[in-house]
Amino acid sequence: MKKFLHLFLLCLLCLPLAQAAAPGARLSYRRVFKSSTPEFIEIVVREDADAATCEIRQLEEDPAATPFDVSAELRAKIFALAAELKNFRGADLDVHRKIANLGEKTFHWERGSEAHEAKFNYTLNAAANELMQIFEGLARQQEHLSTLARRMKYDRLGVNDALLELETDLNRSLLPEPQRLLPALDQIGGDARFVEVARQRARALAERIRHPK
Repeated sequence: MKKFLHLFLLCLLCLPLAQAAAPGARLSYRRVFKSSTPEFIEIVVREDADAATCEIRQLEEDPAATPFDVSAELRAKIFALAAELKNFRGADLDVHRKIANLGEKTFHWERGSEAHEAKFNYTLNAAANELMQIFEGLARQQEHLSTLARRMKYDRLGVNDALLELETDLNRSLLPEPQRLLPALDQIGGDARFVEVARQRARALAERIRHPK
């Protein structure tokens, strides 16, 4: 009896450790749209970590995922929407009508050995559309960061054009976490090597992001 009680208590002590070691879910969004720019987008987010990955390229280019961070608040929203869709278990999201090809989208959820996914061209499901817009917005953010970094290094006169494109997306509320752009905007705003109109625009955008109305 004492031996059984000892084993029982040992199991109770080990249970929290086992639960803590259990991996969180992993959710990815992929869009493949031939003859578009870009043709391939894939965002991968983990439930239990800020670190995510983003891959944006043409199909003939070599795969190359870029790491970036997603806040706990946004991750909670992403996985809540996935849960609303039962983590895509048996989900049929496509509208099943004759419409233009808008690219094949895929949501893929997995935890351990369990995995579910749903593919669609166009959907009327509100939760799926909201989730898709978040992922598409994260991809746009990463594209803006990549473009700004490239222009800052190789095409300083083109920085202002890149900022105008960013401003358009900001005006349309397409960027889920625009604060991720602040380091680049602050660098441009304080660097005399860039034209004054670009520096002023960078400072104004940074102010809008820090103090939204």
